[in-house]
Amino acid sequence: MPRYKAVVEYNGTNFNGWQSQPNGNTIQQYIEKSFLKINLNKTNIFGSGRTDSGVHALGQVFHFDYHKKIDCKKILLGLNHFLKKKNVSILSLYLVDDHFDSRRDAKLRTYKYKILNRIATPAILEKKVWHVSKNLNFEKMKKASNIFLGSHDFTTFRASSCEAASPIRDIIYSELKKRNDEIIYVIKSQSFLQHQVRFIVGAIKIVGEDRWTLKELKKALKIKNRTYCAPLAPACGLYLEHVKY
Repeated sequence: MPRYKAVVEYNGTNFNGWQSQPNGNTIQQYIEKSFLKINLNKTNIFGSGRTDSGVHALGQVFHFDYHKKIDCKKILLGLNHFLKKKNVSILSLYLVDDHFDSRRDAKLRTYKYKILNRIATPAILEKKVWHVSKNLNFEKMKKASNIFLGSHDFTTFRASSCEAASPIRDIIYSELKKRNDEIIYVIKSQSFLQHQVRFIVGAIKIVGEDRWTLKELKKALKIKNRTYCAPLAPACGLYLEHVKY
């Protein structure tokens, strides 16, 4: 059957993540229901990876098979007519090779995390950033981000429910930038463990608060024990930015 690739962005605030769940309030299920609303057959979509409840995406990728060729432009417009009601938007849709797999073929995943570091609470950016009112040491946080570069055992920085066979991940990019009151963290790897990015951000943040030294952060990474990890950063600041194939 013809196979199609789509890129989608979404505000994850009011969803229980990407992956299908019994309660039905997930992005995957919402998109699948939208296929029915434009009079297409029941269609199962397969994402490049899961995003947690409250996590956003600028470039999530999914694929699906359909029993015949479809007009991609027409379908994209039809889907977005319904999806926009909950801040979900298909950015592109096109025919691909029938062997393409959005998850297994991914070569690089890029995540972005946004911290709003100011006293005033966010209005426009509410639930789109992590608001931290205490002044953070940006230069120290930059040094902390560099510690995660390379291949490491990230046992300390994974969820207890993580089902990945190996805790080893190769981080090829880990960088902090500052833009006015926003501190933006970007991290890249072929794949990530459950909650890994949010645990890393949580650790970088407490280094910026001078609650951890860089030496203590290195110890937490090397000790390979979840009980040594910093508190989990909230989901609202995290974005799946791009998936490269």
